[in-house]
Parts: sequence; structure tokens; C-alpha cells
Amino acid sequence: MTIAPLAALKVVEFTHMVMGPTAGMVMADLGADVVKVEPAPKGDSTRALTGSGTGFYASFQRNRRSLCVDIKSPRGLALVKRLIARSDVLIENFRPGAMDKLGLGYAALSAENPRLIYCSCKGFLNGPYQHRTALDEVVQMMGGLAYMTGPEGRPMRAGSSVIDIMGGLSAAIAILSVVTERAQTGRGRYVEAALFETVALLMSQHMAQAAITGTAPPPMSTRTPAWPVYDVFDTSDGGQVFVGVVTDTAWPAFCAAFGLDELAADATLATKQQRVAQRARTIPVIAAALRHYTKPALMEKCEALGLPYAPIGKPADLFDDPHLNANGGLVPLTLPDGRSVKLPALPITLDGERPGLRHDLSLPGTHNADICAELGLTPAEVQQLRDDGVLS
Repeated sequence: MTIAPLAALKVVEFTHMVMGPTAGMVMADLGADVVKVEPAPKGDSTRALTGSGTGFYASFQRNRRSLCVDIKSPRGLALVKRLIARSDVLIENFRPGAMDKLGLGYAALSAENPRLIYCSCKGFLNGPYQHRTALDEVVQMMGGLAYMTGPEGRPMRAGSSVIDIMGGLSAAIAILSVVTERAQTGRGRYVEAALFETVALLMSQHMAQAAITGTAPPPMSTRTPAWPVYDVFDTSDGGQVFVGVVTDTAWPAFCAAFGLDELAADATLATKQQRVAQRARTIPVIAAALRHYTKPALMEKCEALGLPYAPIGKPADLFDDPHLNANGGLVPLTLPDGRSVKLPALPITLDGERPGLRHDLSLPGTHNADICAELGLTPAEVQQLRDDGVLS
């Protein structure tokens, strides 16, 4: 049976793109009853994204029920307010002021439902930037992540919507903290999570380094690693493997395994700090030795030595990853065109069990009738709302 520690929670979600849906996915994967409110008649516009956004909806929208409703109509708004009145949590990530204009801001809703935990996923927390429009790439550029990722003079966004996803995780943490508090106080709170502050947290290690050393760190592509061997090496069959040798105890065994006896015997390379200082001399020698091995052979030797290592993979490689497929790490889903796909589960276990699938990816309004019935509407009333275009 699928684990569901949040089964007692009812969540209503007004989100699109990645950040807000990530927060909702966390709640849904952990068992909360999450109703995704989508605009009638076509649903969340994220469904129709192409290019690099093609996978957004499939990745972050599982385990919801869909209510597709014209929220700008009086009857649609009234229906949504009935849904919110019985909910524990509301998650939204629309532009500042959008929910207030609909009468769905925190002040109005908390007055009617003091237990409501209202979460806004934003670009910026309160301050001079709070009204700016933000996207994942915007804050990566302004917060330093793009600078640290690309080559010198060529800022480059990270290869995933990392700030959106981390921001959504932060939102879920904030929500769950208030769920715990509410058990004692009986009251909810207004909580916020933001993209810019998320990238700032990721930059804290580089900020601290600058404060400690007095020198701003260069991009990661040109950095001086903290470890003697912490590099990607070419193999004889055209492959690449990352290998790390980070301790003094691993160094002799590594040298012995790969025929690097001269390096092992060199007294000027006896300590980690000495080897870091002489990377310009040692890494070419190490690279030449490792280049004699095929990719599988090099990984096998690193495994036997207990070294940190990794093949240089691509995202599509994860579909067939034996580890993910062995431990419930991929959730089976059905795409809108009927094809099956497996996408990553939350990276956690509860008593050894991974959160799984309770609701497949849904079409817009799949659960309209069920949700309306739970709110007390008769089948005739639901049909009338459909006929009038209030429900899709």
C-alpha cells in the first residue's frame, strides 16, 4: 500500500510552471489530497509548453485531482471558495496581487478559515525587488549561479530548473512547519518561498569563501579544487569517468592500482595539501595512466578501491538505471497521448519505502464531478455548470 503520512491534509493548488507545482507534488506524493484548480476550458497552460518546457507538466503534476473551472465567473469563484473553506493548505505562484484581485488573497480567506495555511511561491521575498517578474534563469543570472557555472566571462544557467525545484521544496518545508505548529495553536499562517532567496542560499558557500579568503571565487570551471584528484578522465574507448581521490589513506592504494609508483614514492606528494598544490604536475600523469582503461574497466577498479567515481551520464540514461529501477525510484505515469513513462520519485524513503503513485497525470477537469459531489453539488447542478461553461 502506498505510504501517505499527509493523508489527513486537504490542499488546494493554484499553480503553473515548476516552483508551485513542485511544492504541491511534495504534498501530494506524501499522501495529501491535492486538488489542482485549472482554468477552464483547456487547463493549466504548462500542459502545452514546448521546447525545454515540454517535460514540466509530466514531471511535477502527478498525484493531483484536477478541477477545471472558470474562476473569473461568479459561480466558478463561489465553487472554488467552497473548496478552499474545507482545505488545510493553499498553494499559489501567480504574479503578486493576482489572487487578491480574485478575492482569494490571504487576508480574505484566513478571515473565513483561520486554520488555512496559505503559501505563496514568489520571485522575491519582501523588499525592493518584490514586484519584479522572476524566472529561474533570471535569478540564476543575478544571484551568481550562472557566473559560477559557466566558463570565465560566459555565464551559463545550470542544466536544470534547479532554483524552481529547490524553491518548491522550501515552500513545502515551510508549509509542513506550520502544520506542526497548527496542531498546538489551531491557526494557520501566511508563508512565502522565493526564487532569489533560494539562489542566495545556494551561493552561501561561495560568499563564505570570499569573506574568509578576501578573494572572490572564480567560476567552478576554473576553480582550484579542494582535493588532489577530483576530475573527469578520458578512457580508451572514448568514454569519460569522474574519479575522486580525496584522502591520504586512499592515495597509496590508488597509485598502486594504476601503476603510479613514482607518485606514491614522491615525498613532496605525501599529504593532501601537497598534492593539491601540485595538481598541475600530477593530473596529466594520472590522466595518461587512466586513459589505458576502458570505461567499464576503470569503473570496476574504482569500485574495488572504494573510490568516489561516476560515469558521465545523460538524463535519458536514468530511465534504465538499475539502481533507480530496483528501489522504486521511478514512478510509472501515463502521458496524455497514452504512452507510458517513468519519472523520478521524491528522493526519500519512509521505513524504506519510496512515495509512489496514487493519481496518474490527469486531463483537465478529470475529477470535476467527484470534487463537486464532495462539495455538496447535485449531478444536475454539475451538469448545468458544464452547460454554462463554468466547468470544462
